Amino acid sequence: MRLYKTISGIIIEKDDTLYLLKESNWDAFINDDDLFGKMERLTKTLTSTGKPFPVNEIKAPLGSQELWACGVTYLRSKVGRQEESKASGGSDFYAKVYEAERPEVFFKSTPHRVVGPGDKVNIRKDSTWDVPEPELTLVASSSGKIVGYTIGNDMSSRSIEGENPLYLPQAKTYDGCAAIGPCIYVPGTPLSSDTQIHLTISRNSNTVFEGTVALNQMKRTPEELVSFVFRECSFPNGCLIMTGTGIVPGSDFTLTSGDEITITIDHIGTLTNIVR
Repeated sequence: MRLYKTISGIIIEKDDTLYLLKESNWDAFINDDDLFGKMERLTKTLTSTGKPFPVNEIKAPLGSQELWACGVTYLRSKVGRQEESKASGGSDFYAKVYEAERPEVFFKSTPHRVVGPGDKVNIRKDSTWDVPEPELTLVASSSGKIVGYTIGNDMSSRSIEGENPLYLPQAKTYDGCAAIGPCIYVPGTPLSSDTQIHLTISRNSNTVFEGTVALNQMKRTPEELVSFVFRECSFPNGCLIMTGTGIVPGSDFTLTSGDEITITIDHIGTLTNIVR
């Protein structure tokens, strides 16, 4: 099942049938350890809307939840980070964190800096090397249970982060620094490890980069990442957690204004955004 936050309200999609909920409190609705069971029960009592909702009505599937992120969870990410920080002498840090028990975990964004499907993501004016990072994003309840999944685009300034690892917050957090959507995928069982993530970047209608990675290439489990985010941190309405990227464009590529970024994850759907 999929859960959408739209202009019209909260919509459940099950077996290609849509159900509009009377419930309007997004935070209260998704912060449920039995979100799948609740949605199952509702679809048995609600009447179908009978018609699809316009794509432009879909909003980012978060309310007051903070967005957190994890880094260097794939080997390709480790190599990419070592490449960008080699000149500054910071490459060893990324090699060490890849092998360490404690993962890299950082605060990514408050809700107002996150955009939804079809909206524009941003690249910093003081950056010269910028990339999208397509990531499976976990939806966790306030108890730390994974209740669903969505697609995340962790926009990143490689020039700023590569200059000094201590500049990570500036490289990662700014207006339009992330996109989330198009829905929350709520399965009855955890997402399969052979799930594929695919990224395509188009410029002037031409594909300038594409790549694919499977979740089984991730060194750490989703549950492990959630456990570290929740250490000494409370989330009254739950939170969203990006799990890192295994697709990293080479040093000869940087985003430019007008680029179209398309991220598809099996079972969840497709998230498309344009660079401002």
